[in-house]
Amino acid sequence: MTKASALLTLGIETSCDETSAALVEGDRVLSNIIASSLKEHVRYGGVVPEIASRAHLEALLPCVHTALKKAHRKLKDVDLV
Repeated sequence: MTKASALLTLGIETSCDETSAALVEGDRVLSNIIASSLKEHVRYGGVVPEIASRAHLEALLPCVHTALKKAHRKLKDVDLV
């Protein structure tokens, strides 16, 4: 009997002041890339939703691209998001 291959999962997180993308295969984390917009919020004393949402838009694709590259995978390899 052969062992079933583990699914490749792309996880995306865009809450608060961080944007991240990670690739996980089974129980192994292949990559985890985090971009923070904390510096943009400091002068306001907390997270500003409009600033955070714009930062997420700017950081999301680069995070995903870097996570894929670091894991030596391509988007077509991803089974789940």
